[in-house]
Amino acid sequence: MLIHINGAKCIGIDAVKVTVELNIERGIGIHLCGLADIAVKESLLRTTTALESLGFRIPGKKIVINLAPADLRKNGSGYDLPIALGIIAASEQRSLPGLGKYIIMGELSLNGTLRAIPGALPMAELARDSGMSGIILPEESALEAVEFKDMKVFAANSLEDVIRILEERDDSEDLLVWNTHRYNKLRRERARQDNGTREIFDFSDIIGQEGAKRGLEIAAAGGHNIIMIGAPGSGKSSLAKAMAGILPPMTMEESLLTSKIYSIVGKSTPHLGLVRQRPFRAPHYSASLPAMVGGGGGDGIVPGEVTLATNGVLFLDEIGQMPKSVIEAMRGPLEDRKIVISRLKSKVGYPASFMLVAASNPCPCGYYGEGDRCTCTPTQRIKYLDKLSGPIMDRIDIQCWLHTVESSKIIHAKKAESSAAVAERVLKARIAQKHRFATESISTNAEMSNKLIEKYCPLSDECLDTMGKIMARMQLSLRAYFRIIKVARTIADLEGDEEIKSRHLMEAAGFRFLDRHNNA
Repeated sequence: MLIHINGAKCIGIDAVKVTVELNIERGIGIHLCGLADIAVKESLLRTTTALESLGFRIPGKKIVINLAPADLRKNGSGYDLPIALGIIAASEQRSLPGLGKYIIMGELSLNGTLRAIPGALPMAELARDSGMSGIILPEESALEAVEFKDMKVFAANSLEDVIRILEERDDSEDLLVWNTHRYNKLRRERARQDNGTREIFDFSDIIGQEGAKRGLEIAAAGGHNIIMIGAPGSGKSSLAKAMAGILPPMTMEESLLTSKIYSIVGKSTPHLGLVRQRPFRAPHYSASLPAMVGGGGGDGIVPGEVTLATNGVLFLDEIGQMPKSVIEAMRGPLEDRKIVISRLKSKVGYPASFMLVAASNPCPCGYYGEGDRCTCTPTQRIKYLDKLSGPIMDRIDIQCWLHTVESSKIIHAKKAESSAAVAERVLKARIAQKHRFATESISTNAEMSNKLIEKYCPLSDECLDTMGKIMARMQLSLRAYFRIIKVARTIADLEGDEEIKSRHLMEAAGFRFLDRHNNA
């Protein structure tokens, strides 16, 4: 008897349909075909053991299992559940009339219970877009898909739960994810977290560094990349962490995209629904190239930090200590906001639209620019930041130099502006950009291409004259020229101005001090 079960596989951040075909006929043995990897092949032993533990029999005939399409590589343990159901239905041990109505994926343990699988969110999206009645997943995985309320999302704890759903004899509404005890518990926990205060740095708790705070405000408002250079203890890390308090809330589209990324790498369970907080990724400076941009072999290509930081912040502390190959690999993601990882037999593209916040000491000892405390030679100073090549610095819109706060200012410091006040201005600027780019595929000033800059950032004769003087004095590249205009557009948005003015361009150019240093 030939049986078809709907499964799925993730390619990048999207899922494609995989049909598990199972036929039982005369002969001996269990045969698996369809480009399955080792994890899928091992599922046969797990599946048969789980079936026997639940009292089902394994037919003493030839069982042929095909994972279609046959030219697409299948990986992971999520095919355990559809294979087990196929054996049960094909051997006519149970009648499962609902088998073709759902996408069904899950890993089986030896006693028949289900374990979570990665990629539940893209699979649920595929089920909805394919017009199916719903999806059946292990409970922890189903919690990711609670936002898909226009179809049935079943949260099963065991193979017996899945059989009960597919037999359609008894009411199985209690197995819908929204009716589970786990869902109600996590919903209450999320409500408490939303009503509480997040433990993050507040701008008002950071003394001094007004210039850096202004730079971070502009960066947050326009989604710009920023680098902070200063001595140890000047507050670089604290300021970077305070970014979380001034960033605007994620839109539904951003939340869905970020949640799909975390779903495919298995980092979202057992959280409830979509990721609501912007990611803040802070890898160590010793992180390898695959860890940063993504990697893996064959069909197991996984995203790296540049993808995990999408719609959020990628904080690179001590960027000057990172291998130059890793820093240079950031060129593509910073410019194109995506990353394509190519291997011999596969190529996968991932989004990489993040805001880079980098921090570095100015020299090996860390105290260059702090009076006579620096013990480095001029050659050592130049070599220390030499890893930050011109193309990389051109892709960083805002550059800030932080000096150590004097002790007298610390003692007599006044309460600084809070993150909440800054966040209000940032949100207004983001709203202005959303309206501006309503007909475009971008949402922030930092994402503008050169053509969009010409369209949305026209300069008056006075501003063109100002830019000419800036370019002549600072000897900037063409990419830096356009980035100054982007930053000026954000400054104008923060002030509520419709047009870019000369003062906006002058302030934006003031955040390119490293260009002046390199050309001196």
